[in-house]
Amino acid sequence: MTRPQPLVTLRGIGKTYANGTVALEGVDLEIRGGEFLTLLGPSGCGKSTILRLIAGLDAASSGALTRAFDNVGAAIGFVFQEPTLMPWASAFDNVFLPLRLQGQSRRTAAPAVKEALGLVGLADFAEAYPRELSGGMRMRVSIARALVLRPLLLLMDEPFAALDEITRFRLNDDLLRLQGELGATIVFVTHSVYESAYLSTRIAVMAAKPGRIVAEIATQDAAPRDKNFRLSPAYASSCKRAVEALRDAVHGEDF
Repeated sequence: MTRPQPLVTLRGIGKTYANGTVALEGVDLEIRGGEFLTLLGPSGCGKSTILRLIAGLDAASSGALTRAFDNVGAAIGFVFQEPTLMPWASAFDNVFLPLRLQGQSRRTAAPAVKEALGLVGLADFAEAYPRELSGGMRMRVSIARALVLRPLLLLMDEPFAALDEITRFRLNDDLLRLQGELGATIVFVTHSVYESAYLSTRIAVMAAKPGRIVAEIATQDAAPRDKNFRLSPAYASSCKRAVEALRDAVHGEDF
């Protein structure tokens, strides 16, 4: 059987900034359609840089990055570490922003905006302002804004890092539900071994100085992600493998 073409392929990717900092060196990675790929590693290993390169927000210094969907006009969604909402705008208008930038009118875009808010459980908060929403709800608005274009690829840069554990667990579950409903491919950045083991079908473990991928852990054979999964042997096994790979990546230092 012929293996399907990856959505995104990185070959020998390097990134050196103007100040001489080598952020990435020799990164090889394939992103496959429908998977949930997590980039796991210590601070400064280039996880966010890889997302920016994939999104086209920055350019590699060396190597080749190809996106199989560029010729079909597919959208990429990007969720940043902070919600970055416009404080003067309602949840509706924050989600409407990408469509407005495409030239759509508020009226024309309304069904898509309402659908996106409904997907993240905020259908009743369309007219609420960011100051009136909790941290978790603001992040939901940010996710809805990324989803309103129905992206083929969703890039997420530690979106839940600042949230309490209960909210984080709930949003982890919501994210997996959304992926199942939309069929999107997700590339997710986190420092958390436990989050990576829960969410991912594959984990790419990174080391720093320079940033590079040192291990890949497949978790697709694990049990279904339900309320009992965090207590399962499959989850414990994935966590153990990720911890060991991360320990090797930082040469036995505390993390």
